[in-house]
Amino acid sequence: MPATLSVHPRSRERLIIGLMSGTSLDGLDVALCRFRGSGLKTAVTLERFDTIPYGEDVKSQIREVFARPQVDFLKLSTLHAWLGRQHGQLVNQCLRKWRVSRASITAIASHGQTVFHAPSFMHPGNPVNSTFQIGDGDQLAVTTGILTVSDFRQKHIAAGGEGAPLAVYGDFLLLSHRLENRILLNIGGIANFTFLPAGRKAGSVWVTDTGPGNTLIDQLVRQFDPSQSFDRDARWARQGKVNDRLLRALKSHPFFSLPSPKTTGPELFNMGYVTSAQQVSDTQRIPQADVLATVTRFSAETMATAIRGACRSKPFAIYLSGGGAHNPLLVQWIGELLGKNSLPTTAALGIPPDAKEAILFAVLANETLFGKPVEYGKRSKIPSVRMGKISLPD
Repeated sequence: MPATLSVHPRSRERLIIGLMSGTSLDGLDVALCRFRGSGLKTAVTLERFDTIPYGEDVKSQIREVFARPQVDFLKLSTLHAWLGRQHGQLVNQCLRKWRVSRASITAIASHGQTVFHAPSFMHPGNPVNSTFQIGDGDQLAVTTGILTVSDFRQKHIAAGGEGAPLAVYGDFLLLSHRLENRILLNIGGIANFTFLPAGRKAGSVWVTDTGPGNTLIDQLVRQFDPSQSFDRDARWARQGKVNDRLLRALKSHPFFSLPSPKTTGPELFNMGYVTSAQQVSDTQRIPQADVLATVTRFSAETMATAIRGACRSKPFAIYLSGGGAHNPLLVQWIGELLGKNSLPTTAALGIPPDAKEAILFAVLANETLFGKPVEYGKRSKIPSVRMGKISLPD
């Protein structure tokens, strides 16, 4: 690696800040991680973690371009730069709060804000997978004075992937086990899981999106009550009853028959998807609580079906992360469908579930700067690459 990119080349330890903002638009997760080693010898300690909520002004600006097939290009272009600067200011704010000097930070790993995700199945006739995250890495680097690694998903696509899920790279390095088959289920806006068969062999790892996690639940809640952003403790869904006709219509989309690995996003699973399913099933007049209960069950069933398909008859342990891990009804139904009495979070493995994605992007940056590609093999369909574009602060 060129000397200009080796910020602390001789140090046995390094501090990397991982940034993550998901499709729920809750805010920016900021994880300060201490690393030793790389590859399967990676050791990481979470030093500090904070989630900085987005204000309504930020959310409204992002929603103007979020998951829309047509947008104001001037808005998109300026938002890309503006959000990168905003994220840099939030990092500076955290460093002041934590009393950590910017000189001690090796790098920032920024996922950015996904505004459009379009695997090729969504646009037949054009074989190109595409995804786009805003929050320019150069803006972050200049605002903070810290080397920044960003735009991770483009290399994944260039190497034959769909740009997601990327959690597998950190999951394998940090959480694979020699004796235990593990499912790491992340329930964000879109749900995905990594299957880590016992033995720590990269070629046997498996990863896929399963469909909606929280995204339809959250969108319905906002439609019912704009002052709310999610179904806290599943209070509304618990008041409703699952409608079997609507559930069948929701599960009928060809996405669920596609071979894995596969990815998706709110571009497919949105309010239009629910409205269409209600029209097909003639359920437009059922109570709002029934719609929410049915959508919650839809998320649970599609996750469970995908997990059973991956594991087949193998025994496995399952660990949760993401916002959906806080939805008790969703977690209860997933457990029942999988025959599990309890579903622990990744906290049981030493990774706080709310910080997991931010930590994993810090892992990606650590591998980009100090590691080498892990060979996953063709069978896994996981590109064997390092990811991210490097922005110098000067």
